[in-house]
Amino acid sequence: MADTVRDPVAFEAFYRRHVGDVTRFLARRVTDPHTVADLTAEVFLAVLDSAHTYRPGRGSETAWLYGVARNTLHAEWRRATRLAHATSRLAGRRLLEPDDVTRLEDRIDAEAPARRALAAMAGLPEGERALLELVAVDGLSPAEAAAALGIRQGTARVRLHRARRSIQQAPGVVPAMRGAK
Repeated sequence: MADTVRDPVAFEAFYRRHVGDVTRFLARRVTDPHTVADLTAEVFLAVLDSAHTYRPGRGSETAWLYGVARNTLHAEWRRATRLAHATSRLAGRRLLEPDDVTRLEDRIDAEAPARRALAAMAGLPEGERALLELVAVDGLSPAEAAAALGIRQGTARVRLHRARRSIQQAPGVVPAMRGAK
């Protein structure tokens, strides 16, 4: 991965290979197209800085990238919470072209079932919820999700079992998760 970020052609290929997955990941969790566009860019900037942390033996590029995206998203939520007290929502937003906004709104609309599933999972403990999101909504294998979260595979299997058992009775969750991705 470190070689990929040093080679502009290789990084462009990496970006093209994964930008759709990252955008879908973020559109499931964020409803503002400007924020989705900004966070997608921030994820790939973070990849440039953290490529040296990628370990192929711990999971796929996608799993690692979802971990980067998740950290970027959580950092954004923390930043937005702090900023909301001092400034309006529009401050610092870059303008998007109308076609970009339309495309992102379509993506956000397409991810509505997954957002409903995520909302149903909100009551789960953080570790179980994060793992279930990555497996059931984002389509990672339990091993890849474990790598993205930095936990052991055995721990992931136990958390996944508990999470699935906890939400089995939640209306609309299982169909929404099956239809996601």
